[in-house]
Amino acid sequence: MPKTENFYIYAVLDGSIRLHTPSGIMDYLPGQYSISKIDIPASGHVLTFSEKDDFLALSIEITLNDVISVLLDLDGNIAEKIANDQLDAKMMSSSDNKVFLSILRLFSMNKDPIPLGFMGNHIKREIIFFILCGPCGSQFLQSIINIQQAGEIYNINSWIKENFRNAFAVEELAEKRNMSVSLFHQKFKSAVGMCPLQCQKRLRLTEARRLMLDENRNVTEASFEVGYESVSQFTRDYR
Repeated sequence: MPKTENFYIYAVLDGSIRLHTPSGIMDYLPGQYSISKIDIPASGHVLTFSEKDDFLALSIEITLNDVISVLLDLDGNIAEKIANDQLDAKMMSSSDNKVFLSILRLFSMNKDPIPLGFMGNHIKREIIFFILCGPCGSQFLQSIINIQQAGEIYNINSWIKENFRNAFAVEELAEKRNMSVSLFHQKFKSAVGMCPLQCQKRLRLTEARRLMLDENRNVTEASFEVGYESVSQFTRDYR
């Protein structure tokens, strides 16, 4: 899976992939796509049933400025309707279907750099527009607002995602942002929805579950590999 601090769309064009998230296991088939979330570790594996099975996917990185640019160009009160989840159901369904069609258009230009260089950003804006107007638009917009308000916190969260196996002190994270521990806790929880150590635990447990299910690791192996020093503590958390 992509390693980036920005949002990304991960679209399956051929084959299938299994993603491991804190909410459970999700399988994606051709024509389906996922939008990355801030607190989810990038872990997954391709599902193959024979040596002839192919897999093809496209990852599209989306920056905060990309989304804001689209929002600023929306007419009337569309942004307000998106935020309040008040768009027409027919429009949301239609927009969801158009997301993947736009992704296919972008992919079709992959081997032709001249039209890709000219049209790539336009199609990317289309994709963002259709996501905003789709069933996940309100949630996606709220994530963007949170990032805009607490970008420095998301940089810390990205560091935790990369280093969740290692022990760290919240005091050191707060010091990196020149904040008191109490203010850092408050801002982090407001932006991410949990405290830093809860985020670390969630990442560890998700990865441990993947190791046990996909790589047949036993409890002891999985617990130590994700950073636990005590199997009994891992067992308590895993329950």
